[in-house]
Amino acid sequence: MRSMTGLLLSGFFIAAFLFGGCSGNEANEVRNVRTIRFWQFWSDAPQRAALDSLLREFEQANDCTVEVTNLLWNDGKAKLQAAFNSGAPPDVIELGSDWIAQFSSAGVLQELPSDSAGIARFVPYAMAPATWNRRVFAYPWTLDTRVMYANAGVLERIGQRTSASGATTSALTFDDVLAMARSARAQGVAGIGINGADRHRLYKKLLPMFWTYGGDIFDQSGKPVLNSPENIRALTMYADLSRAGTVETQRQLDAAFMQGQLAFWNSGSWLLPKLAGAKSVRYTIMPYPGVTAAQPGISFAGGEYLAVSAKAGNKDLARKLVNFLTNGEQSVRFCSKVAEAGFPADKLFTGHASIVSNPDRAAFATQLRAARMTPVHPRWLDIEEIIEDAAVRVLYGEQTPQQALAAAQQEVEQIVNTP
Repeated sequence: MRSMTGLLLSGFFIAAFLFGGCSGNEANEVRNVRTIRFWQFWSDAPQRAALDSLLREFEQANDCTVEVTNLLWNDGKAKLQAAFNSGAPPDVIELGSDWIAQFSSAGVLQELPSDSAGIARFVPYAMAPATWNRRVFAYPWTLDTRVMYANAGVLERIGQRTSASGATTSALTFDDVLAMARSARAQGVAGIGINGADRHRLYKKLLPMFWTYGGDIFDQSGKPVLNSPENIRALTMYADLSRAGTVETQRQLDAAFMQGQLAFWNSGSWLLPKLAGAKSVRYTIMPYPGVTAAQPGISFAGGEYLAVSAKAGNKDLARKLVNFLTNGEQSVRFCSKVAEAGFPADKLFTGHASIVSNPDRAAFATQLRAARMTPVHPRWLDIEEIIEDAAVRVLYGEQTPQQALAAAQQEVEQIVNTP
C-alpha cells in the first residue's frame, strides 16, 4: 500500500481514514486500508468475468475494494520480483506452484495459519509447494493435470480396437504407445507430439516419465538423483517416441492435434474448449501410460496458489480474500466457468458434479489422483532449465541419455551444495 502523506497530521485526514470505507478520494495520495491490491494471471475476458463476479461478492461482504492487476505468464514473475524489490508489492499474489519456494524462502510472504482449519481442506499433495521450513506461506487455489489425448480415427486405422466412446479397450503402457506411434508414422501421421526446446513446458513432460519409470529428481534426503537408471530409461523412451513423432512447442503441438495431425498428445484441460469446435479430429482421453498395464502412470500436476505479502497494509483483509477464493464453494464456481483453471484444490470439491458431469473433465479429475507436483526448491527454475537442456541434447542427438543426465546431475549437485 502507498504510504499516507503527511502522516495524517490533520484531523480531517484522520476522519477520512477512519470513516471513508471503500470510497477514498483517489485525487490524494492516501490509500484507504479497506483497499487491497491483487495481482493475478487470469487476464482473458471470460476468465476475468468469472473472477470479477467473485470479487464483487467479496467487496460487498467486507465493505472494501479489491484493485486487480492482470499479469501475463511470460513476464509476470519478473514484474512481481520488481514489485517486491521496490518495497511496494501487491497485498495478495497469485503464484504458480513451482514459484512459491523462491518467494517464501526469501521472507517476502506472510505466514498463513497451518492448523487443521487452515490446511486440512486441501488436497494433501498440494500443500508441499506451499510449505517452507514447515511453515505455510500460500494456500492452493486450483489444481490441474495432463492426460493423454488420442486421435480415435488414427487408432482405428492402425488396428487398435476402441469402444463406442472412442476409448481404447485396455490400459496403455509406454511400449504400447511407442508401437502405435510407429504404426501411425508408417501411415503418414506423426505418432506423438514431443516438446523440444520449449522453456517451462518440456520438464512437465519429462518429470511424469521419470516418476512413472520409478525415478525422481531428489531422493528423500534431498540429494539429486538425476542420473539414476530409472531416469535414463525414461529419457531413452522419450527420445524413442520423438523419432516416431514430431518435436515442436506446446502451442504448435496443440494446434497439430486439433488438426488431426497427431496420433497421441499429452496435454492439459485448456485444450478442451478448443477441441469442442474442432472438426478435423475425433479424439478420446486416456489415462497417463504406465510401464506395465498393472502399474498406472503418474502424470504432472500443477496449481495456482494465493499468498499474502509480508508488507500488506491490511493483512487480515488480505487473508480473508485468500480464504474466500480458495474456499471450495467459490473455487468450484470459478473452475466450472473457466475450464483451463482445472479443479478446486479444496478436496471436497475437486470432483464436484458441476465439473465432472462433463466426461472429458471427469477424466482429468480421475488423473489428478495419480499425479505429482514439482519438487520444492528455491532454485527450482534453474534446476528445471538444466533438465530441459539435457533432454534437448538427447533429442537432437548431441548426447546419449546417460551422458546428458550425468552432466545434469553434476550441475544440479552444484546448485544444491551452494549455500
